[in-house]
Amino acid sequence: MSIVELENSILNGDISIPPSKSAAHRALICSFLSGGGNVEGIIDSADMKATTGALDALHNGNEVIDCIESGSTLRFLIPVAAALGKSVTFVGSGRLPERPIGEYITLLEAHGVKCESDGFLPLKISGKLRGGRFELRGDISSQYVTGLLLALPLLKENSEIVLTSPLQSKPYVDMTIKVLKDYGVEVEESENGYLIKGNQKYKVRDYIVEGDWSQAAFFLAAGAIGGDITVLRLDINSTQGDKEIVSILKRFGADVEVNNNSVSARKSELHAAEIDAKDIPDMVPALSVVAANASGKTVIKNIQRLRLKESDRVQSIVSNLKRAGVKAQATENEIIIEGSKIKGAELCGFNDHRIVMAMSILALFAQGKTTITDAQSINKSYPGFFEDYNLLGGRANVIDNRK
Repeated sequence: MSIVELENSILNGDISIPPSKSAAHRALICSFLSGGGNVEGIIDSADMKATTGALDALHNGNEVIDCIESGSTLRFLIPVAAALGKSVTFVGSGRLPERPIGEYITLLEAHGVKCESDGFLPLKISGKLRGGRFELRGDISSQYVTGLLLALPLLKENSEIVLTSPLQSKPYVDMTIKVLKDYGVEVEESENGYLIKGNQKYKVRDYIVEGDWSQAAFFLAAGAIGGDITVLRLDINSTQGDKEIVSILKRFGADVEVNNNSVSARKSELHAAEIDAKDIPDMVPALSVVAANASGKTVIKNIQRLRLKESDRVQSIVSNLKRAGVKAQATENEIIIEGSKIKGAELCGFNDHRIVMAMSILALFAQGKTTITDAQSINKSYPGFFEDYNLLGGRANVIDNRK
C-alpha cells in the first residue's frame, strides 16, 4: 500500500501518452489466436500482465487462468477458451470476483459448455463452444460482445449475436471489429447485432498499439482547467470512445486544439455542461474533476455501470469531491457536481487506478496539501503516471506506507 502527497501546481508541456490498454488487450488475443507476430506498445501494467499471463497459461495447458483484477482479460478470454475447447478454471483478485458473469454462463451452457460457478468467480468451464444464435442484453457490458466476437470466428458454424437492448459503450465494440479486421477476421454488423462467419483464420502480423485516449483525458483536463498541455501519440481517427474528451472539453468552454497526432488543451474559463456517460464510462472520473472546476452545475447521466468497476466509481467520485469541498451528489442515474473552491484533503483512492489519477488532477487546483491512498493502484494501467505528472510540473510524492 502507498499514499501520494500532492501540492497545488500547474502542468505545462508535452507528454507522450502510453499505448491504449483496450486496444492492446484485443491485439494480444488476436496475435495469440493467429499463432505468431509481435505486438508493440505493451507497457508493464498489471492489466497487461493479466492478459499476457492468461494467454501463456492457455498456451501451456494450465488448468487455472488468473485474470488478476482485469475485467477485460476475464470477459474476453472466457469464450475464447471455450471456443478452443479448454477445460480451465478462471480466478481473479480485488473486486473482480464480485463482478457478475452470469450472462456468460447462460450463453455458454446453451452452446455446449459446462459451467461450474455461482454467477461469479471462480468459474470452471469444460466442453467446446458451439456456434449459433447468441442473445444478450446490450446494456450489461460491451466486454461480453467483444469476447464473443473474438471467439466465434474460430467455430465451424456461422454465428449471430443478437442484442435484446441497446448496446452501451459501442465504441469499444467498434474497436474490436477494427482490430479483428486488422488480423484478417470479418464481422458484419446487423440491425440488432453482429453476424460472424465460422472457420475464419486469424492472420499472422506485427501490430503497433495506438495511444490511449482514456489516459490522455486526465492531462487534457488538467490543461483545460489551469495549464497548457499537449498530449502526443493520439490518433484522432481512432475508434476509442474516449476521444470524445475533445468535444466534451469544448462543451465545457475549453480551448482545445487538434493536430494530426496530438491534442492541446489550455487554461480556459469553464462552464457547466450536461454529459451522457453511456459510451464513455471510463472518462467520468476525469470529467468529474473538470466539472468541479467549472462554474455552474454539471450533470453526468447514465452512470449505472460505473458502480461495477474497480470500485463503485459513483460513490468514489462523490465522496472524494465532498471531502475536497466540492458540492456533489448522486442519484440512481446521475452525478451532479457544482463548481466549487477546492480545498486540500485526505482522499481515498479506493484501490482504483482511475480514481487515484483523477483526484491527483483535482489536487492541482486545491488550496493546501492533498493526500490520496492506494497510490499503487495506478500500476493497473499507467505505472508511469506520477513520473509524467511531475515532469509536467506537478508536485507528487509517493510514499510506501507498508508496515
